[in-house]
Amino acid sequence: MGELLVELVTPLTLEVALGVQQELQARKEEADQLRRQQVERARYEAELARRRYLKVDPDHRLVADELEHEWNEKLRAFTAAQEEYEKQRRSGYACLDDEQRRKILALATDFPRLWNDPATAQRDRKRAVRLLIEDVTLVRAEAITVQIRFRGGATQTLTLPLPSPAWKLRQTSAEVVAEIDQLLDRHPCAKIAEILNERDLRSGEGRPFHRLTIRRIQQDYGLKPRYDRLREAGMLTLCEIAERLGVCTATVKVWRRNGLLRAHAYNDKNECFYELPDADAPVKHKRKGLSHNMRCREEVPHVTDEVQYEA
Repeated sequence: MGELLVELVTPLTLEVALGVQQELQARKEEADQLRRQQVERARYEAELARRRYLKVDPDHRLVADELEHEWNEKLRAFTAAQEEYEKQRRSGYACLDDEQRRKILALATDFPRLWNDPATAQRDRKRAVRLLIEDVTLVRAEAITVQIRFRGGATQTLTLPLPSPAWKLRQTSAEVVAEIDQLLDRHPCAKIAEILNERDLRSGEGRPFHRLTIRRIQQDYGLKPRYDRLREAGMLTLCEIAERLGVCTATVKVWRRNGLLRAHAYNDKNECFYELPDADAPVKHKRKGLSHNMRCREEVPHVTDEVQYEA
């Protein structure tokens, strides 16, 4: 708002200065009127006290003395108010002199520097706005039309786009959503949140990522779940791989831990899908057991990209 005001005021220096002068002159005249009213009020009270004193019975000396004292007090108050008013009139308070007009023009000319000066208090900026602008009219349609009327009579019309709704301002950026979409090919939600936080990325609400945040973004933006991605890639469940290899599920887990099978976690509970083994798949022998399979694979090492997660 401040930059927009500076941009509007800069080409309207003379109009702005004239508006400020008119405003200050109006305030001075208003103050002068208040002082005149104060003098008239003091005059009326002094006259009223005089009338009360003249109507009192002279035989009532106590009452007469009290009313005379009140009359004298009102006269002194009237004299003081009249002297103060005359003093302000003689000092030129009620009108702007040439020096004051020059300073106002210089201030309007240098308005951008004054507005952007860190030493200018926010309260002074608000006062400057009230001095510069007479009124602002907003018309909301497909866009917002702003009609500004300055003190000097100059006008300015702006067309601004409608502000985004609050829910849209809290949306996660498209770049982060695209990054999450790519990471879902390789990691579950908890690991994705850890990676994004390490990169100092934040959600649309400006908060660090959590596994539940990743899951909500995946659902809200229609990103394909990691479960479906792995299934479409031909991955097998624990039971399916056990049936394919003709072993129990416990044996499959042992082979996975020892690098004989490649497994990929599809959720944060470390539940995995398994790659379909090739022709060199491990085979369980009744007497040779695991050590035989490990020896057979020493010449062709196979490193798994399995990632362990806490439940």
